[in-house]
Amino acid sequence: MVGAVSASSRYLGEKMIDAIDFDRQKVLVELGPGTGVFTDMIIDQMADDAVLFVFELNDRFYQQLVDRIKDRRVHLIHDSAEKVEHYLREFGYAQADVVISSLPLAVFTKELRAAVLKASKDAIKEDGIYVQFQYSLQAKKELEKIFKRVTIRWTALNFPPAFVYTCKKN
Repeated sequence: MVGAVSASSRYLGEKMIDAIDFDRQKVLVELGPGTGVFTDMIIDQMADDAVLFVFELNDRFYQQLVDRIKDRRVHLIHDSAEKVEHYLREFGYAQADVVISSLPLAVFTKELRAAVLKASKDAIKEDGIYVQFQYSLQAKKELEKIFKRVTIRWTALNFPPAFVYTCKKN
């Protein structure tokens, strides 16, 4: 359930969120925030009329987020990332503009990885983006099969160094 050996650096966080147009993209989803390093960065930059859905399955991390985050724009969800569309609809949103994922895809079963990636793609608008970080290039071919455009950047200033995938439906 936990795929990181240490907290993500602000350098990785900056690369994770720099593709987001916070003035235009208002419905945001974060999958697997852990302790909330990226969550805090997103909250700091999102517009007053934006909304952030945060999915955390780990009991301890979820409770830490609940205890710490008191922002009316943030919906903390203690459920699987596969259910992202369900929760968007429940709160009155057809689709998200952005899905940011810190999920450890490399340790997921093939079936779970496919289900999460499909749910993420289906959840974003046609001009939306999916951003994922991983510690290897293992997910590259799978992401390229699912998304029309995939760009990859490397972040050396993180332990361990990480790859940031930015994916677009069209």
